[in-house]
Amino acid sequence: MMKIFSIGALSLASIYYAQTYPASAIPENLKKNANIVVRKDFTTININKIDEVKYQINTVTTVLNKDGNSQATAYIPYEKGDNISDVKVTIYDEQGKKIKSFSKSDFSDFANNTQGVFYSDNRVMALQYTPTQYPYTIDFSYQIANDNTVFIPDFVPFTNTNVSLEEAQFKIVNKSGIELKTKTYPSKYNYATVTESDNAGEKIYSYKNVPAIDDALMLPKPITILPKVSFALTKFNLEGKQGSINTWKDFGSWYYNSILQPVSVSTPAIKAEIASLNLQGSTEEKVKKIYQHMQAKTRYIFVALGIGGWQPMMPDEVQKKGYGDCKGLTNYMKTLLDEAGIPSQYCVINSNSSEVSFDPEFPKMGGNHVILMVPTEKGNIWLENTSQQIAFNHLSYRTTDRNTLSVTKNGIDIINTPSYKPEQNQEVQKLNIKLNEDNSINGEGNFAFTGNQYDYSLAFAYMSPKEKNDALKERLSVLNFEKVEMKNYVNDRDKAVGKFDIDFKASNYSKNMGSSLIFRAVPIYSDSFYKADESRQLPFEIGQSFNDEYEISYAIPKNYKIDEVPDNVMINSEFGTYKLSFVKNGEELKVIRSIKVNKGIFPKEKYNDYISFRKKTLNSDNSKILITKI
Repeated sequence: MMKIFSIGALSLASIYYAQTYPASAIPENLKKNANIVVRKDFTTININKIDEVKYQINTVTTVLNKDGNSQATAYIPYEKGDNISDVKVTIYDEQGKKIKSFSKSDFSDFANNTQGVFYSDNRVMALQYTPTQYPYTIDFSYQIANDNTVFIPDFVPFTNTNVSLEEAQFKIVNKSGIELKTKTYPSKYNYATVTESDNAGEKIYSYKNVPAIDDALMLPKPITILPKVSFALTKFNLEGKQGSINTWKDFGSWYYNSILQPVSVSTPAIKAEIASLNLQGSTEEKVKKIYQHMQAKTRYIFVALGIGGWQPMMPDEVQKKGYGDCKGLTNYMKTLLDEAGIPSQYCVINSNSSEVSFDPEFPKMGGNHVILMVPTEKGNIWLENTSQQIAFNHLSYRTTDRNTLSVTKNGIDIINTPSYKPEQNQEVQKLNIKLNEDNSINGEGNFAFTGNQYDYSLAFAYMSPKEKNDALKERLSVLNFEKVEMKNYVNDRDKAVGKFDIDFKASNYSKNMGSSLIFRAVPIYSDSFYKADESRQLPFEIGQSFNDEYEISYAIPKNYKIDEVPDNVMINSEFGTYKLSFVKNGEELKVIRSIKVNKGIFPKEKYNDYISFRKKTLNSDNSKILITKI
């Protein structure tokens, strides 16, 4: 949705080194778990005035294996109007001997359009180089200048796993006379430290010898592990619009007046559109009717135009064309609500699988998504406007549990999005299973998903019947299906519930033991692999909480009796709880399973405790039931 100038692991420098970089000079600790080693990552930013900033970039990256190729690409993201110069690339072999040199003319120029992008001023220059040997080293440098001073990138060691860093330096030379605010966020886990100095108006920050973060199981995003430094000019320029960002209040006032107000324009057609809906009832009922009307007539297409990609399309343009990005669709929905006399707030947010919030004490341009909030006496209504299928007043796992910048005419209010409790993130599973003497089972049942698990069920809304069946077979692969069919899929957009029925046959479910059959208690469960790690170096993250409820009824074959049933199980842990119980009723057996898991980031010392908890739940799911022929 929005463009923030991002340097990443390939960054700038004010000086160039007349030296080579043999791979043998890399310290051994930096090779461990690394696909690439960033030898030098030097950035110099010259802020000359409110509307002039120049970046000098020089990175030297050694690629140790083919898995590192994608993270060592020489590329330059830019916008039309940016001035790019002094582009140089030199490739060295393992010994540091020069293989080849490239210049700006060797780069290809592309529209920086990902899937779903329709209009964009974002472009990228990229060098297409195919290595013939490993390791090899890329020495990459360039300069770029533009007039937008609101986007000063954060300084972090790296952003991906399996990348290590020898040395990084970030220098800011501020000649603009405008105050530059900075804030250092140390690593919560002491993984790396940043050193800083201030010399005659030059601020210099650096990292040295930062080992790679291995892509381990349940690893939090590197951004939550590593330190970073943030920067913001108190006065800035964005596409000719100048403003101040001393506080969230004055930044919000600028945002409202410069970004939103010029496109907060209704039309007679929009007035007629609202009138045609014949709105009645409570505020919630009116909002729901408008929202689902808007969903039915629009679709999402990314549009990165208008004041640096931050300004929404005009609402009448969205109305006429039937498409827009998160900014345009949200602004259109807000305009519809305005015409209905219902106030709402345009909210900027960080949409990400890991929670990323804004710092209330450090105002800075940021965010990558926009949603809408409607305040009511009964509480806030939250609207995700980019999906034609998502339920009313439901936010996905990518936007819950974090704060937003709510833009009003009086400034920015920082408001938290909902946080779903485990009991709200449910999978409810009810199965009726007939055991057969040939070790197969026939089953039917129904599933219902709420909260964050509703988000996963939404994928079915876009699938054909065959695609649904294929996806179900893959998701429930713990069974050996002979056939599986999803029936009666329902996306309840009023209550945020995804539901469907299932009909299946699976082979090899039970095993013969003489005249008896033995089979596991829970037919459909998570078969994740859990392995202890005595040398765990970093914390682990349980990304989502949930509370699943299963009820499985077994009908045994005629002339068989239920012989052995496991004891009931109760497991309590700081990570959650698990219950498994058995109820016999003649030729039927009912298995009742409940598991609750709490989300959070936990210290590395507790990793094996969590693994032990999950292994116990897995073992209980696999506990065996014995039936014997009479």
